[in-house]
Amino acid sequence: MRLADFILANREPILAEWEAFARSCTPAAAGMDVAALRNDANRMLTVIAADLRTSQTVHEQSEKSKGHSPDVAGTAPATAHGGDRAAAGFSTMQMVAEYRALRASVIRLWAEEQGQASAEDLEDMIRFNEAIDQALAESVVRYTQELDTSKEMFLAILGHDLRTPLGAVMTSAEFMSQTGDLGEPYSDLASRIVRSAKRMNQMIGALLDFTRSRLGGGIPIRPTDMDMADAVRDVVAELHAAYPDRSIQMEADTSLRGQWDQDRVMQVFTNLVSNALQHGAPGAPVTVSLRGEGESVAVSVHNTGKQIPADQRATLFSPMKKPRSSAREARDGTTGSLGLGLYIADQIVRAHKGRIEVESSDEGSTAFTVHLPRHAV
Repeated sequence: MRLADFILANREPILAEWEAFARSCTPAAAGMDVAALRNDANRMLTVIAADLRTSQTVHEQSEKSKGHSPDVAGTAPATAHGGDRAAAGFSTMQMVAEYRALRASVIRLWAEEQGQASAEDLEDMIRFNEAIDQALAESVVRYTQELDTSKEMFLAILGHDLRTPLGAVMTSAEFMSQTGDLGEPYSDLASRIVRSAKRMNQMIGALLDFTRSRLGGGIPIRPTDMDMADAVRDVVAELHAAYPDRSIQMEADTSLRGQWDQDRVMQVFTNLVSNALQHGAPGAPVTVSLRGEGESVAVSVHNTGKQIPADQRATLFSPMKKPRSSAREARDGTTGSLGLGLYIADQIVRAHKGRIEVESSDEGSTAFTVHLPRHAV
């Protein structure tokens, strides 16, 4: 009997062994009924049998062995199974093991009935293994997608819920600090609480921006008419206060008006100028240059200091990548950063249909240049 016919004729014994193995995948399988344990296994057997009966050229077999099989619709049984197992709490190892057990069950049961293997049987065996591997790949892709979405949703909910108690801490500390009734060291402690709470609030904001960009297709912007020079000038003034011993020089053209989201634009340049201050040479100034380029505006943040290695530039704007450590941060052993700043800056610029370019030379010169169209769609 050909393997496809055997699978369809012995569907129930195969499913019974699948169910028995799935029941051993604890704690996720605890309390699951037969339908949940078997899940999409029955439909997968149908798909596998149909695949075995489909003629296949040598070229098609070669392509499938390399993982270049035809795309399968998102409602395929194996794809649905991966999503269901992620939702049920199965580990990746448990889900992969289900396919290993299915492969072993089918081959053992078929071998017991066939006895001596023929050339056709060997061909069926190869095709069966290809079909199992394809089904496993589809399940893993959906499983990973569901798991990533769940993690990002958890981060979004956590970040949102943390803002309420943190707001209460910050408001109370600000009130205590501003009354003037506290003596030392309590006044200084209240000020420290305010500063730390603000940093935590910025980190939570970055976390929410990250999850929003991953779950909602990008960071939303609300463009209004504004002057880029005024926005960057406010950023420079704010950072002057935070870094009183550092020099920040600003050079700007006269015509720099456009349609942008001012709060988001300031967020971008606060991040870029802060990075330049932290990672640039302590005694050297940071230069911010603004120029009009017809229908767009370019803002360049330049610092001197250690070169960014070429192999790190490709991942500078990737999420959760830790930035280069400054000398002070290296001594402290912490950056107080989630590694999301440049990622979020890049997402904001992309939302404005712009781009960020990075240049870093052997001479110790690094420049981040933001190009923004004057009218973001």
